[in-house]
Amino acid sequence: MRILLSNDDGYFAPGLAALAEALAPLGDITVVAPERDRSGASNSLTLDRPLSVRRSHLGFLYVNGTPTDCVHLAVTGLLDVLPDIVVSGVNHGANMGDDTIYSGTVAAATEGFLLGIPSIAVSMVSRGDGNFAAAARVAADLVARHGAGASLPPFLLNVNVPDLPYEALGPVEVTRLGKRHKAEPVVKSENPRGQTVYWIGAAGDAADAGPGTDFHAVAADRISITPLQMDLTHFGQLDNLRRWLGP
Repeated sequence: MRILLSNDDGYFAPGLAALAEALAPLGDITVVAPERDRSGASNSLTLDRPLSVRRSHLGFLYVNGTPTDCVHLAVTGLLDVLPDIVVSGVNHGANMGDDTIYSGTVAAATEGFLLGIPSIAVSMVSRGDGNFAAAARVAADLVARHGAGASLPPFLLNVNVPDLPYEALGPVEVTRLGKRHKAEPVVKSENPRGQTVYWIGAAGDAADAGPGTDFHAVAADRISITPLQMDLTHFGQLDNLRRWLGP
């Protein structure tokens, strides 16, 4: 099995190293990741300048672009043979609910999915050092299941793993995305030149976090897996919009 790995924390991130180690027994690993932390890059492509690809001392390839750039480059020209699966992560922090819209981790997996390759985004729900090896082992379980032929149609899975040792994790729960409250206000400060600058505020707390959501599963120490899709059409408003526009 040919496995393409990427992330949004950068090629040097411990979560990526843990993922590469956990997946190595399952196939041929290629890592193409950003040269620096690109958290929050979402699905952005770099179109205003050329991109360069370099190789790190670990053998990982790194790109001076976004997570989406990394997977796009790999699949559309960098690799001689297409990967069988794309795995993005292990992200340092949750990607649940509204996070998925902004997440570079999810975006890297999404690009693989849009290019016709089954893809998985894996995040560890932690702000500390965390159990990256446990989250990577969860990813390996899913990739092994896919490699054994126990597969879905082309899929995009968003996986969130509680920050626990592997043996302490609860069962897998198939979930839907929850929803967060409005984000915290921007943080206003002053730079050394006396100019006003702003930091984007923290994400809001969970608002829709009831049974069946990713928030609820992780709070119960379960592994949350949410199948995602890319059709943004609001089908419930089609008829209303037609009536609003008139004959």
